[in-house]
Amino acid sequence: MGSTTVEISDGELCFSINALGVDLPAAAAHIHEAPAGANGPIVLPLTAPGADGRANDCLDDVDGNLLDRIATEPAAFYVNVHTTPFPNGAVRGQLQPAVTEGELLATQLSGTQEIGPDGQPGAGDPDGTGISTVAVSTTARRACVEIDVQGIELPAAAAHIHQAPVGVNGPIVVPLTAPGADGISRGCARRLDPALAEALATVSEGFYVNVHTANFPNGAVRGQLAPAGSLDAGAPQASCDDTDERACLLPFPSDTFTVADATTDTGRRVNIDPSAFTANAEGVAFDPTDWNRADGFSPGSPILTLVPGVDLDRTGAAPITDIARSLDEDAPIVLLDAETGERWPYFAELDAQAPEGADPLLIVRPARNYTEGHRFVVALRGMRDASGALVAPDATFQQLRDGGPLTDPWAAEQSPRYDRLFADLEAAGIDRADLHLAWDFTVASARSTTGRLLHMRDDAYAALGDTVPAFTVGTVEVLDDPTSTVARRISGTFEVPSYLTGTGATGSNLNLGPDGLPVRNGTYAARFLCIVPRSAVADGSARGVVYGHGLLGRAEEINGFGDFADSEGIVFCATDEIGMSAEDIPTAIAISQDISKFPTLADRLQQALLNEQFLARLLKDPRGFASDPAFRRDGGSVHATGEVFYNGNSQGGILGGAATAISTEWTRAVLGVPAMNYSTLLDRSVDFDPFAELQLVAYPDEVDRQLGIALIQMLWDRGENNGYAAHMTDDPLPGTPAHEVLLIEAFGDHQVANIATETMARTIGAAVHTPALAPGRSPDVTPLWGIPPITTDPFEGSALVVWDFGTPAPPTANVPPRPPEYGEDPHGKGRGEPRLLEQASEFLRSDGAFVDTCGGGPCQSPG
Repeated sequence: MGSTTVEISDGELCFSINALGVDLPAAAAHIHEAPAGANGPIVLPLTAPGADGRANDCLDDVDGNLLDRIATEPAAFYVNVHTTPFPNGAVRGQLQPAVTEGELLATQLSGTQEIGPDGQPGAGDPDGTGISTVAVSTTARRACVEIDVQGIELPAAAAHIHQAPVGVNGPIVVPLTAPGADGISRGCARRLDPALAEALATVSEGFYVNVHTANFPNGAVRGQLAPAGSLDAGAPQASCDDTDERACLLPFPSDTFTVADATTDTGRRVNIDPSAFTANAEGVAFDPTDWNRADGFSPGSPILTLVPGVDLDRTGAAPITDIARSLDEDAPIVLLDAETGERWPYFAELDAQAPEGADPLLIVRPARNYTEGHRFVVALRGMRDASGALVAPDATFQQLRDGGPLTDPWAAEQSPRYDRLFADLEAAGIDRADLHLAWDFTVASARSTTGRLLHMRDDAYAALGDTVPAFTVGTVEVLDDPTSTVARRISGTFEVPSYLTGTGATGSNLNLGPDGLPVRNGTYAARFLCIVPRSAVADGSARGVVYGHGLLGRAEEINGFGDFADSEGIVFCATDEIGMSAEDIPTAIAISQDISKFPTLADRLQQALLNEQFLARLLKDPRGFASDPAFRRDGGSVHATGEVFYNGNSQGGILGGAATAISTEWTRAVLGVPAMNYSTLLDRSVDFDPFAELQLVAYPDEVDRQLGIALIQMLWDRGENNGYAAHMTDDPLPGTPAHEVLLIEAFGDHQVANIATETMARTIGAAVHTPALAPGRSPDVTPLWGIPPITTDPFEGSALVVWDFGTPAPPTANVPPRPPEYGEDPHGKGRGEPRLLEQASEFLRSDGAFVDTCGGGPCQSPG
C-alpha cells in the first residue's frame, strides 16, 4: 500500500510517492491513462521509490495538453509502482482531485437555507443536510469543490455555486458535479474568470453552494460559503465543554455533547456541532451527521482529557500491568456505573505518541466494555505532577465543584447535570471536594449500535424465505497434481439484498429510509471462493466453514489453508469483507485524511457481515452449493450439509465476532489473533503505520488525532466486535441463538494488541486456558486479570487460549511492538502449529469443545 500526491502548477508536475509493504527499491513507477479497473498506456515515467519507499521530483518538460488533462480529469489516470517480484505492477492508485491550495471556504448545507422562487425561506428538503468545501486559487483560476450530502434524493440532479448573499437567490457562476448515489461529488472548475476567482476567494460579494434534486428542482440543500473554520452566521455555534480548554471536545466522551431525546432507548442523542472538531489540514470541516444519529457513545470508548503535567506513577493510577488497582477504594481515577453504583475496571496511560515537549493526553481505557445504555461517571482526584505536588483543577470545574458563584455561562447551564453526578459520586464514597475533574457520559444502546445490521438481516431473510440465495459458479479449477492437498478451487458470485447506495462499490453508504433504517436497493453480487480438499472429494463428510480474511485482504487468503482443510476435512468458503477489503484501500487512505468520510467504511462492513450470512446458508443448505456439479463427487456432495461454522483470522477475527453475534446460520466460531475496539488497536499495531502517517498530515495536532480515533470508533462499532461483544455468546441479540467462541491469542502480537484480545475475552465471558504463560513471561502483576480459568478438559463454553511463540512481551505504552527490540512478529505463526490447529478443529464441531493440546502447561511453540 502507500500514497501519492501530484501537484500541477505553472507547466510543471511535482510528485511524491510513499510505497509501503513492497519489495524495495522499486523497479519503476509511472502515470498511466485509464479509469479505475482498467489498464492503460504509460503517459509519464516517474522516479522509482528507493530503499525507503519514497520518491519525490518535479518534471518541467511535460506536454501541456497532458498536464491539462491530468489536472482536469485526474480520475482518468492512475499511478503504479513496479517491483521485481511484481513486474506488471505491485501497487496502484487512481488519482483524485485534492483540495490543497488557495483560499479555503466551507459551508454547512441544509434544506432550511434554501430560498424558493417566491423568496420564501426554508424551501428545500427538510431532511437534507451536508457539507461543502471549496478551495479557490486565484493564480491558477481554479476552484476545487467537494460536496457530501445526506437525507436527499440521490443521485442529485445538479449542483452549482451561485452568487448572492444569505436569504437571496442569485445566478449560477460555477456549475459543479452533482453528488452521485453515495451523496458525494468532487471536482475542479478551471479557467475561471479572474474577477470571479478573486471575488470567490474573498467571498466579498456573497456566494452559496446548492444541490438540486428531481423532487426539489429549485434546490434541495443550500449553504453560504465562508472562510473555512468560520461557518456562516446562520449556522449553529459549537457547544464546547469548558472544563478542559485544550480542545472543544475534551473531556471525551461527555454528555456535554448529547441532548435529551425521548425517542431513543437511552433518552439521549449525540449532538456534536461541526465546528466542535477541527477541520483537517486542507480546511475540510467535520460533518457529524452520522455520529449524531447515535443515542450514546461507544461501549469501548477511550476516555480522554488533558491534565497538565500529571505523572501517573506519582498519582498512583492503575497501569495496563495492574488493572486490579483500578478498583481500589482510594484509586485516583474512578469509573462509576451510575445506574448500579458499580466501579468499573480500566487502565490509564499517557499518550506516548504525543510530540516531545507537549503535555500528553490522559487516556483511560475500559478493561471490560461499558454496559450498553448506562450512564457512567468519570472522577479524577489526587492528580500529581513529577514532584508529587497536586495539579490544580480547571477554574470552571472548580466553580461547579465548590458551589460558589457561577460566572461561566456554560457552567451555569450545566450546573444541574453536575449536581447529579456529584451526588452519584458521593453515594459511592467519593468526596466532591477532592475532585480534580469529573463528568458523565451515556453509552449507546444495543439498538443504536446493532439495530441497522439486525434490520438488514431480518429484512434480507424475510425476502429470501425458505430457500437459498441465487449463485453462479464462474470457474472451477481442478488441480490434477496429486501432491496438492486442494482438489478444486471454485469461484463465483452470489446475490444478497443490497442496502447500500448506488452499486454498493467502495465509497458507498447505507441507503437509509425516513426511519433511519437501511432500505433494500436491488442486489449485491458478492464474490465467493471455495477450496475443496482431496479428503472431501474422497469421502464427502467435510465440514463447511465460512472464512474471514485479514486486514484489507481478499477471499483468496483461504488458498493458504489447503493442508489444514485436507487434514481436518473442511471446505472453506470466503467472500471479500467489503468496507475493509483490498478494493477499499483508496477509501481507507481518504478516510485517514478526512474522518467525515468514515461512515462508508462502517456502512459497507455491515453489508459484508450480511453477505457472510448468505454465504453460510449456501454452504449449509443442501439446495445451495451442494446442489451444483462443482461441489459434487461420486455419490453426493463434497461437504456435509445441515451445519456450518465460522473461522476468521486477524481482521477476520475482529469482524468475525460481530458476524457471529448476528448469525442464525452458525453457533460456533474460532477467531484467530482477534480483538475488538480499533481505538485501542490502531496505535498499538504496526499495520496502522502507513495510515498514521497520512493522518498526521491531515490532523497534525496529536490531541485532534486521538479525538478523531475516538470519534470513528463510535461508527466502527456498527461493523466490528466492539459493538457486538456483549451479545456474542450468552446474551444473544433478538431473534438470534447463543454462540460459543474460541479466541486464539499470539503473545506479543505486533499487529493485534493482546490487551484488546483480553478485553474482548472479559466482555464476552470467556474462560482462559491456564497456565496461560510461563512464569516471568508477562509484565502484569496478575496476567489475564479478570478472566476466569478453565477447570475442565475438554471445556464446553467460550474460551481464550494464549499461544507463546517466544516473542517478547509487548510494550506497555500505546505504541506498536517493533523489531528488533520486540522480536519476530508471531501474528501468523499459528497456522504452522499442529496443536493450535487441532484446538481450532475440535472446537468447530457440532459437539465441539476446547481441548488442551499443551499437556497441562502453557501453550508454547518455537514457531
